[in-house]
Amino acid sequence: MTDLSQFDPNGASNPRKNIFGLPFTEEDARLVILPIPWEVTVSYGAGTSRAAEHIFQASMQVDLFEGEMNQAWRKGFFMRHADKKVLMKSDYLRKEAELYIDYISKGEAVEKNTFMCKSLREINEGSTHLNKWVYEQTRELLEKGKLVALLGGDHSTPLGYFKAIAEKHGDYGILQIDAHCDLRKSYENFVYSHASVMYNALQEIPQITKLVQLGVRDFSQEEWDFICNSNHQVITYFDKDLKERQFEGQSWKEIADEIVGHLPEKVYISFDVDGLDPKLCPSTGTPVPGGFETEQLYYLIKKIIRSGRRFIGFDLVEIGVGDSSWDANVGARILWKLSNLLVAGEN
Repeated sequence: MTDLSQFDPNGASNPRKNIFGLPFTEEDARLVILPIPWEVTVSYGAGTSRAAEHIFQASMQVDLFEGEMNQAWRKGFFMRHADKKVLMKSDYLRKEAELYIDYISKGEAVEKNTFMCKSLREINEGSTHLNKWVYEQTRELLEKGKLVALLGGDHSTPLGYFKAIAEKHGDYGILQIDAHCDLRKSYENFVYSHASVMYNALQEIPQITKLVQLGVRDFSQEEWDFICNSNHQVITYFDKDLKERQFEGQSWKEIADEIVGHLPEKVYISFDVDGLDPKLCPSTGTPVPGGFETEQLYYLIKKIIRSGRRFIGFDLVEIGVGDSSWDANVGARILWKLSNLLVAGEN
């Protein structure tokens, strides 16, 4: 058990310790944060594979006092180092993917180019391997009784965790905060694309009984049809509709209560930062005008917990590395808040 008697939460953070300057070991921590340095299939801006190291540095500036959650951090947060082999594989396959995307964007036929066929096969095999690796890492942590948070990386990264948490908890629902539906089938011929993660999850994991999406404002006909034909397994709150309801007098409390009512007993949160107003994370891979303020979402998550539902895990993805430290700063603060909510929610 970590001795906190000599730890000063009001002092300057020590980066020689761990995330947020906390003195916990993985063994003693209630929550383990697993960074996934992967961004192979991103289709616009890059940089999220290196988000974890930037968030770690920014976390040293986060004040530890959390009055409303009874200092949940005292139960321990620990972040592992990003796996260098995974990062190297991501870097290699990302270059392959860039060439491939450029090739198909010109209308060229993949089957006529042996090199492109090889690249596509390697990318899909690499993504399959990554899913298996994430599953094994998270399953091991869950079997040890840890709470687990996944820090991306692009939005394809949590699929293996979805599977591990299904084995641990049985039926559950996902609350997805996102500017996109991520319900495309095999986007750009990448089977495990960041744009397909929720499609893959619903196809492969029967324990996911409900997917509630918030803030969507960029989607395809294919995804619209999928939602309409999902027999209410997928409930999508489009950003335009949410704003119009508030323009016409509905409160966020009323809407939040409605959202909570769609969720089952156990809730996993998949937090893509492009669901936020782009001023908060402008370097995210596919920014779209519109979106949430962070406090709106914290309020909603607190209502989920207060409703008696169980918050069982989360991922935080698509934080880009821009020219400034702003995205990492915002990402660190979101990670801090979600971590405290997850740990406090089990009390």
